[in-house]
Amino acid sequence: MSQEGPPENGGTDARQESLRQEIDRIDGEVQRLVNQRAAHVLEIARIKEANGGAFYRPEREAQILARVAERNEGPFPDQDMVRIFREIMSSCLALERRLRIAFLGPEASFTHAAVQVHFGHAVEEHPVRTIAEVFREVEAGTADYGVVPVENSTEGAVNASLDQLMGTNLQVCGEVALRIEHHLMSHAPDMQSIRRLYLHPQTQAQCREWLQDHMGGLEWVEVTSNAEAARRATAEPDSAAVAGASAAEFYGLPVLAAGVEDDPENTTRFVVVGAQWVGPSGNDKTSILVSAPNRPGSLFHVLQPFSLAGVNLTKIVSRPARSSLWDYVFFLDLDGHQEDAAVQEALEGVEAGGAAVKVLGSYPRAR
Repeated sequence: MSQEGPPENGGTDARQESLRQEIDRIDGEVQRLVNQRAAHVLEIARIKEANGGAFYRPEREAQILARVAERNEGPFPDQDMVRIFREIMSSCLALERRLRIAFLGPEASFTHAAVQVHFGHAVEEHPVRTIAEVFREVEAGTADYGVVPVENSTEGAVNASLDQLMGTNLQVCGEVALRIEHHLMSHAPDMQSIRRLYLHPQTQAQCREWLQDHMGGLEWVEVTSNAEAARRATAEPDSAAVAGASAAEFYGLPVLAAGVEDDPENTTRFVVVGAQWVGPSGNDKTSILVSAPNRPGSLFHVLQPFSLAGVNLTKIVSRPARSSLWDYVFFLDLDGHQEDAAVQEALEGVEAGGAAVKVLGSYPRAR
């Protein structure tokens, strides 16, 4: 009985080779177009330099990325396509000048991740030890922009950042909303071999229930950042850290348990601070600081003008004022740009009620 040979696959191989050749052709065209885009960016830079225009335009970048998402037809998800264009834009800008970004360090922290989400990787990253240092670096002009956390969906406001915003002349130029996923990581072979746990106090608060259920009998050591927790766990085989995926990758720590945060929607909001005013992008937010007289009805008179003007408030947080005991200031976020007629009407109404208003900045809404 004769045995049949393998099925013919010449047609399949020919089709694969044809597709590979087409991919190579497309790659060459993409590369040519990216370089053509970069050449136009450099020409615009020369025009801006001659006319004294702004070097970096956050509102312009936000508009470009919004159009990228709108015209995307797949199969790439919108967020992946936006990420690709973010890196192209970052690299094009770096041909003119590489931005220097100060952020609450160290490297591999969530704030570091927020820098890369907002600015891409073609920037000079400058980690510093405290939120106050971030503001000082930008105020002194040794950094172009700074990135700091301002609130977490689980733990609320980051008061150190709000306190700095009270006294600075810097503008809020942008925001990043970053989904926060915490992982248990260690060189230990399993969770039963862990004797010590390093973690940041905010991380502990965001993972409290899981940690009590699974790590309750261990020694818990608080550290200054998630990245520092990972660094310490790297040096101690019987220790573990709770931190983000970037810290696990940066320090080469295996993840023993992923997603240990109690709230699956755990998100931290970061703001970008800089010296420049940001124009309208078409989808903006405005942050303001209001100091109202300490008398009955003050808060009502602060809030009423926004309702009358049809302006939506998205956040209100109070902080003790530095001027006198038991006086408070209010941080408000609202929909719209400070140039919008409705926003201007609301702010004028707040001031007419006897409160002092400081506009911290208008900026494109985080995607």
